[in-house]
Amino acid sequence: MNHHQKTGVFRAFKRTSGVGAAPGTLDRGTQPISGQCRITRISYNSASAEEEVIDTVAELNEEVPADRVYWFRVEGVVDPATISHLGEAFDLHPLALEDVINSHQRCKVEDYGEHLFVVTRLPLHEADGRLTTEQVSLFIGEDFVVSVHEGVPALDPVRERILNARGRIREMRADYLAYAILDTVIDNYFPVIEVIGDRLNRIDDDLEQGASGKHRTELRHVRADLLLLRKTIWPQRDAISLLLRDDCPIIQNSTRTWLRDCYDHTVQLMDVTETYRELCADLRDFYVADINYRSGEVMKTLTVIATLFMPLSFIAGFYGMNFHYMPELGWQWGYPVAIACMLTVAAGLLWFFRKKEWI
Repeated sequence: MNHHQKTGVFRAFKRTSGVGAAPGTLDRGTQPISGQCRITRISYNSASAEEEVIDTVAELNEEVPADRVYWFRVEGVVDPATISHLGEAFDLHPLALEDVINSHQRCKVEDYGEHLFVVTRLPLHEADGRLTTEQVSLFIGEDFVVSVHEGVPALDPVRERILNARGRIREMRADYLAYAILDTVIDNYFPVIEVIGDRLNRIDDDLEQGASGKHRTELRHVRADLLLLRKTIWPQRDAISLLLRDDCPIIQNSTRTWLRDCYDHTVQLMDVTETYRELCADLRDFYVADINYRSGEVMKTLTVIATLFMPLSFIAGFYGMNFHYMPELGWQWGYPVAIACMLTVAAGLLWFFRKKEWI
């Protein structure tokens, strides 16, 4: 039996690790770096920036100058072997590595002492236009950031700022690089929410012309998108608030100033999302009310017609009994008088309905 595949917020929840697996255990493969993913290293300081592709595990473990900030970008489908090698190279906690493999994580921040592990979710649209999110995992150290995502080029603006020395990013440390990545991810929510607002405005205008089945379907899709955004943005705000705490030594005070702006963006997104959810609910109520109103109008019209024909049918049935001895059967004016009676009764009923404001 074929079942409809749910997408977006209704996507089935699946976990990679099996039942009973030891926490933090990763199955290692034989290949050092999977062919399904690409690892690039961007190193920079205030004077210069370089980008190179990492092809072997040895390049992850090689000595690097201490006066530079390093951004390791892992893009594509990452296998446990590659994640395990990354964990060994940067001494990453195995529980965090397991969360990278199981990419259904909610947005969060975890402090492992020497590094922070941050999970955020990037909004994107599937081939059918439905909204979904992709996990972006960040490991933040004193002089490095490791980002893991499936390869959507949403982080390329940060890369361009580094390589082209735009803004202050080359003057700052790794915590500011992490902020720039988080800020870019959150900025991707604004075009999504603007599109949803345009869709709601269009539905609102169309409903004024009359509800139809397409409006019901589109409202359902918009509602699913808003539920997904709400499910994602709330923990995103909580995660950023954890980075603003003073007991997080990796994050410098100068970077917290910028993170507060990032936090404000999440609050703004939450407010707009809640407003649109209420508008979507109002439009659904309006849709149902319009359908009920139109159904009531149809039933009222049919009731009026049936009521008009009830006395007319009685008159026609009474004089159609065909008894031989009936008055008026041989009367010359019988037929026009019967028609006149029918018209008079119909006109009287219409006048009565209008006086009662039923029609």
